[in-house]
Amino acid sequence: QVRLVESGGGSVQAGGSLRLSCLISGDTARGACMGWFRQAPGKEREVVATIYTGTGRPYYADSVKGRFTISQDLGEMTVYLHMKSLTPEDTSRYFCAAGPRGTWYQERACPTSQRDYSDWGQGTQVVVSS
Repeated sequence: QVRLVESGGGSVQAGGSLRLSCLISGDTARGACMGWFRQAPGKEREVVATIYTGTGRPYYADSVKGRFTISQDLGEMTVYLHMKSLTPEDTSRYFCAAGPRGTWYQERACPTSQRDYSDWGQGTQVVVSS
C-alpha cells in the first residue's frame, strides 16, 4: 500500500505561484501513474495532471495547460505540481493519488478518472484571491 502526504498549499493572490509536493512512502512509485486531482466545494473531483513515473510523461487538463507543471524526483520519492499564473478558479483542495502501474503506460496515457487511482492523500488547500 502506498502512503501519500501532500504539502505546499496556501493562500496566494491571483497571478501568484505555488509548488505542491506529494511525498510517497510504503511502496515504490516507480513505473506507476501518479496524479494530481482537485475538488472545490460543491463540485466533483477533477484531474489536474498525471505523470507516468517510468518515463516522466505528463498529461494536463486543458484548464491548467501552460500554467501547471507536474514533475517527479524518484530519489526523493516525491511528485510535484508547480502552479503559476493562478486564478481564483484554481481555488480547491488538491489531492495526490497513486494509480495503476506497469510498462503498459510507456506507450499509453495514464488514466484521468479518479476511479482508476487506488491510493490518496489527505489533500492540501489552495486559495487564490482576486
